[in-house]
Amino acid sequence: METLTYRSLDGPLAVLQPEEAEALAAGIRGGVITPADADYEATRRVWNGMVDRHPALIARCLGSQDVRRAIDFARDHRMLVSVRGGGHHIAGNAVAEGGLVIDLSALRGVRVDPQARTARVGAGALLGDVDHETQAFGLATPLGINSTTGVAGLCLGGGFGWLTRQYGLTIDNLLSADIVTADGQLHVVSASQEPELFWALQGGGGNFGVVTSFEFRLHPVGPQVHAGLVVYPFAQAQKVLRAWRDLSAGAPRELSIWTVLRQAPPLPFLPESIHGQPVVVFALVHHGALEEGERLAARVLEFGEPVGSMLGPQPYAGFQTAFDPLLTAGARNYWKSHNFLAVTDELIDAVIRGAEALPGPECEVFIAQLGGAAGEVEVADTAYAGRDANFVMNVHGRWQDPAEDDRVRDWARGVFRDTGPFATGGGYVNFLTEDEAGRVDSAYGQNYARLQEVKRRYDPDNLFRINQNIAPAVLARTA
Repeated sequence: METLTYRSLDGPLAVLQPEEAEALAAGIRGGVITPADADYEATRRVWNGMVDRHPALIARCLGSQDVRRAIDFARDHRMLVSVRGGGHHIAGNAVAEGGLVIDLSALRGVRVDPQARTARVGAGALLGDVDHETQAFGLATPLGINSTTGVAGLCLGGGFGWLTRQYGLTIDNLLSADIVTADGQLHVVSASQEPELFWALQGGGGNFGVVTSFEFRLHPVGPQVHAGLVVYPFAQAQKVLRAWRDLSAGAPRELSIWTVLRQAPPLPFLPESIHGQPVVVFALVHHGALEEGERLAARVLEFGEPVGSMLGPQPYAGFQTAFDPLLTAGARNYWKSHNFLAVTDELIDAVIRGAEALPGPECEVFIAQLGGAAGEVEVADTAYAGRDANFVMNVHGRWQDPAEDDRVRDWARGVFRDTGPFATGGGYVNFLTEDEAGRVDSAYGQNYARLQEVKRRYDPDNLFRINQNIAPAVLARTA
């Protein structure tokens, strides 16, 4: 093994001797990957193709003891460190340039207790791993809508999806977690065991240590749900979006309807003449009685004159993969996001204007319907502060050619700017890009100062800083 340079916490480059890296590798069951290894290039890649960072070392951890050794090594060498779960975060926080990546991607085990209705989930598990195991027993926990998303990052930032209106956020269903903190110690945390650290994990991101496993509460769901898509031509956008807004206001919690404005992909139920044309798509899931789901879904068909639809009973786990083909790894991605209390006529008009200027066939504006159980938790009860958001918008710039970077980012920023007057001012940390560090404190609102105190206690030197970072309280006061 050759001499390596790495980025230190103090800023400058430092030198790592071969015997030091070899000693780390000997203590990590999954081994350590360096830039000289054949699998380095593939291992350093993450979902967002814009992220092109070169870590000095990648520690492939297979358990908490591996994580402890990696953290001790990074701390003792004052080495920049990042943590990789599913590698799906938009900002690419899984990879530290010139640092040590603690790679948890092999920890994909999911163990279900169907009697207790709980699941123990490894920190490298993807949504599809959890759905596969839990749906075998007709159970589920609120997660996202893309089966390749990592559970760890989703949960630590809050987490929402089709079940959120009925059962809350992902963090609202977190019962306990195993976490290794900056001092290399393993903690098992819950509402009754180190409750302040557990509170911080419920939305505070990866600021407080490396979570190696999660325990979730499960709920009866499916395995069949009434779900699908309804597609309208863009010319009807104002009419159908207002109808969606009105239906959402009185919808039962078993029903979630999200809307997407984009160019129509070549879906088999759409006429070829619609492919590539701007459309308004409504995606819905009703996880109650199938007959009631059919009745409610029929109302979405009455918003206007649809150009195509695909609705009916289908496996919940199957619908969780419906958007995977549109969200494959490797494309360039840039997001801008807002939270909203309500979808007003003025907001609808602003979103339509933004969608009229879509810069490419993979770009979209989507608005997720939340509220319900997610909004009934007091803001101070978890670190996640966006409880007032009944809707979350993501302006999703996605493209392939680096020459289009400025054009797509400018479009996303423009839609974000024009819809800002209707937003709450808060934000969802899982949707914040790497250039939005200034929004972190507003995303946490009244909880930010408390999070800084938890950070001071468990990570006073800010070892875990490659994230949507919360500065330790003592550092914040002296900055």
